[in-house]
Amino acid sequence: MASGELPPSKKKSAPTTISSLGEDLLCEVFLRLPSLPTLVRAALTCPAFLRVVRSSPKFRRRFRDLHPAPLLGVFLDIYDPGMPAFVPIRRRSDPDHAAAVRGADVFLTRVPDLEAEEEGGAEDEGEGEDEDENIGWSMTECRDGYVVLVNRTVGRIIKRVAVYDPLTRGLHLLPAPPGDPEETEVEFHVVTSDEDRRSLRVICICKERKKVRVAVFSPDSKEWQISPKAPRLKLQADDSGTLVNGCVYWATVSKADIHVLKLNTATLQFSRMDPPRHMGGREGLKVGETSDGKLCLACASELTLVVCVQRADGDGVDKWMPNRTFELVDDIDKLRLQFVDRFPCLKVVAIIGGIVYLATFQAEHPSSSGCFLSFCIETEELKEVCPITNSDSSYPYVMAWPPVLVGNKVNSRGYKGL
Repeated sequence: MASGELPPSKKKSAPTTISSLGEDLLCEVFLRLPSLPTLVRAALTCPAFLRVVRSSPKFRRRFRDLHPAPLLGVFLDIYDPGMPAFVPIRRRSDPDHAAAVRGADVFLTRVPDLEAEEEGGAEDEGEGEDEDENIGWSMTECRDGYVVLVNRTVGRIIKRVAVYDPLTRGLHLLPAPPGDPEETEVEFHVVTSDEDRRSLRVICICKERKKVRVAVFSPDSKEWQISPKAPRLKLQADDSGTLVNGCVYWATVSKADIHVLKLNTATLQFSRMDPPRHMGGREGLKVGETSDGKLCLACASELTLVVCVQRADGDGVDKWMPNRTFELVDDIDKLRLQFVDRFPCLKVVAIIGGIVYLATFQAEHPSSSGCFLSFCIETEELKEVCPITNSDSSYPYVMAWPPVLVGNKVNSRGYKGL
């Protein structure tokens, strides 16, 4: 090198940005986001990010395992001609959660007002209550992002059924289910695809004097397909099932015995299951699933919560594990809730993703206000969700995986399809 000449300068490497990362690294970054609403915001930043999330079922499974779906609020089905009310979960420190609540049609504005339509087209035929008069919509189910509403007459006859996704505003209006409307109690369950919730079937269980009939509605066929009547089953009119992993389960108590019934929604076949031990005689049993999708049962007696989970034993056979008992007296006392009595009673409302949702009530003061609570089975943490009244039927609304984050194609704008 000649004297006085400077050495050649090294070429500076371009700075690494998130946009320059490969798909595998992007997935690892997205897995570290705190919640599903935050992932939605990040994925919608640009089409490339959205493509990474949509094209990887493995990533979506891992994200679901790491981040429980958030509770957005609670629907309260108050006995009133209007729509069910909604109480949102407010998290001032989480703008993404607030955006998810604002973005969902939690007031169900797309569900038609059939009562107003009938009033507009009918003449006044005199005073008195008509058995065929419409009393509005009432909620019967809220799960996997869908709410199920039924429209009844004063005579309790179902006229229409609505299946609605507040997040996507997808609405399905169904005709009345088959069967003798005066002799039938029904319940509905929405069965969706694991990958795309927009692919669905509606299962209707018609209970007719201890005989059970199952009907299936597909939006493609737009009609009810009726299955043969099931054999005589111990399923009462007021028994309500729970959909878990593609099967509907009922847990009923008869004297000191528990009966667990299962309906496979793929085959429409009923079967009986061995019940858990040491839970006989407990009323208010609810079926649900743990955070890893395992079947579980829960019930409450005064301020004690009992949970039983089904897991595989050493031979790989699913069996009921020993009961877990949680005394919640001190936990409720720490929440400093206001009650007329010293302590209320608890009722299990639902078990979703390992969270037991509870409602408080006071037997001596049935019209007094109560609280909606959540209890995590894994962490044993009890939280206050919102105030309710004892007369409300409550349905926790948990955010489902948005369809915009599923699929291999991204449209030209990249941001449609929530």
